[in-house]
Amino acid sequence: MAFTEWYVEGPSFGNCNCGYACPCQFEERPTHGDCRGFEVLEVTNGYFGDIDLSGTKAVLLYAWPGAIFEGKGEMQIIIDPGASDAQRDALRRVFQGEDTEEEATHWWVFRAMCDKVHDTLYLPIDVEADIENRTAKVQVGDVLTSTGSPIQAPHGGGEHRVRIDIPGGIEFSIAEIGSASTVANAGIKLDLKDSFGQWHFLKHGPGGVVH
Repeated sequence: MAFTEWYVEGPSFGNCNCGYACPCQFEERPTHGDCRGFEVLEVTNGYFGDIDLSGTKAVLLYAWPGAIFEGKGEMQIIIDPGASDAQRDALRRVFQGEDTEEEATHWWVFRAMCDKVHDTLYLPIDVEADIENRTAKVQVGDVLTSTGSPIQAPHGGGEHRVRIDIPGGIEFSIAEIGSASTVANAGIKLDLKDSFGQWHFLKHGPGGVVH
């Protein structure tokens, strides 16, 4: 099958309801049995065919009643209104796993495991994400607020730094892990407090993670 050639890269931050050692990354069931969260991507360099995607920003919200692989989930895309009509359509296709090899990206898997796709929203996305320092601040219109910070050691030893390294991963090769909190009131509701936060520099194309 012929795909439109595309590529996106940029800093990505996300927060889900799992504990700091998100079991999903280790092929185990979610911490609380279900999975819900969001991710935000600021595209610093990218294209979809001849459409330049650099400078665009998008958010993906998701929720499953059980583990992701069990399906029956829902998802919603939010795109910053600064994107043109052509850029909006391209971002929707990429985030919904279109023009992508089967199971090549987490976006493909997410879409395949969702029965419901909420209408795409177009709202201002303000994001500050520092991967090295594990800090983040996200505001999406009046529907989502999120913050991220380093994990604090429970014994009072200060900041704890840990990474997850997945050489054959479909979302990232290596990600910084921290603590995050998110409240969302879009098609998918979130009320997350001091749970799994993830920072990485995303590089994706039709074949998956670009190394």
